[in-house]
Amino acid sequence: MKAGLCAAVAAMVLTGGCSSPHPSEARPSTAVAKSTPMARQSPPPVVELPSTAEHWGSFFGGRKGENYDLATSPAALTVPGTVAEIGTSNSTQYALLTNGSLYAWGLGTQGQLGDGSLVNSFTKPVRVRFPRGVKIASIPADAMPFDAALAVDTEGNVWGWGQNGQGELCLQNTRTYTIPVKLPLSHVTALAGAGNHALYDADGTVYACGSNGAGDLGDGSTRNSTTPVKVAGLDGSLVTELVASFANSGALLSNGEYFDWGYDGNGELGDGQFQQSSDVPVRVNLPYPVTQVAQGGSIWDNGQTLVLLSNGSLWAWGANFNGQLGDGTMLSQASPVRFYPPAGVTYKILATGAITSYAVSTTGNVYAWGASPVGQVGDGTTLPTLVPVRVASGVTMISSTANDVAVTIPGT
Repeated sequence: MKAGLCAAVAAMVLTGGCSSPHPSEARPSTAVAKSTPMARQSPPPVVELPSTAEHWGSFFGGRKGENYDLATSPAALTVPGTVAEIGTSNSTQYALLTNGSLYAWGLGTQGQLGDGSLVNSFTKPVRVRFPRGVKIASIPADAMPFDAALAVDTEGNVWGWGQNGQGELCLQNTRTYTIPVKLPLSHVTALAGAGNHALYDADGTVYACGSNGAGDLGDGSTRNSTTPVKVAGLDGSLVTELVASFANSGALLSNGEYFDWGYDGNGELGDGQFQQSSDVPVRVNLPYPVTQVAQGGSIWDNGQTLVLLSNGSLWAWGANFNGQLGDGTMLSQASPVRFYPPAGVTYKILATGAITSYAVSTTGNVYAWGASPVGQVGDGTTLPTLVPVRVASGVTMISSTANDVAVTIPGT
């Protein structure tokens, strides 16, 4: 999403707090005449109260590509301050606090925690180590690259850390970084990453770096790149949101048009065709402008997109072997199909992972549907469901990637 905006779309859901120093309380001088107004007292210091994040499913990644810290129902975790945005990668989750600090928890074996270590931290958020004076303004809501992370500071600079296996950090190498490094892009207003590629809207141009086997980078080729390449045919000044999933990418424009590119084995591009991957953006035909988009998928046999339109209707396309499109079937769709919330429920935020999808209602309830082999649905079981199941309440933000999902619950 745009830098500085809450990470609400697809998350749309997924960092310590501190007290701002204030001048000491002013005291009136005894020499002041009684008719002179007394100096006003300074307001009391603002105290950042801890927030609650909940997560379920599992962290996936590491050198062996295994699932870790499985939870089949929401597990609470305390974050030391007020959460502004939440984000997820396949392996790690992140919470941006209103004071500009960023906290992470989950796998850290590839430096994903950003604290200089290579160890895991599943129950205790650790602070990501940025240089002194750097405050973070936004993080990707939809997804982060595989075993890596991205963030944008208040000056529009983008920072990255973690595995960088295919050069998705645009640093002309494939080194692993255990603390954030500044990437060669400025005035960044939107970004996303997944698999081993990443997208950046910088200075009004959309760039991509990393793996490009299915045209993920959108530059008209299938060549990998460790340096930024321009995505073809997009005016970055019109882009309001970038999304990504394994071997796929997407861009939402300010006029509500939505474009996909990359892999199309299961109809991921939404253009009515199967097995027609594209190395340049393809416009998806929808009946009304798109106001929100979530893209998911973690391997070749999954990958789907969910959108909310300006008239309030919900549409989805792509892989559906686990019912993640929400249309009550298990048939993949190469063109958008409409899906519906439960009776009496209105969805306001969408998110989707590898084979499971989510929505937050206008009343803050989280609904989930699709597969749940490691508890992704969050209903306490590992059973799949084609019907949305309510799994959490009081939620304002959600993010999901691969097998995990994270939400925030304010005021707790």
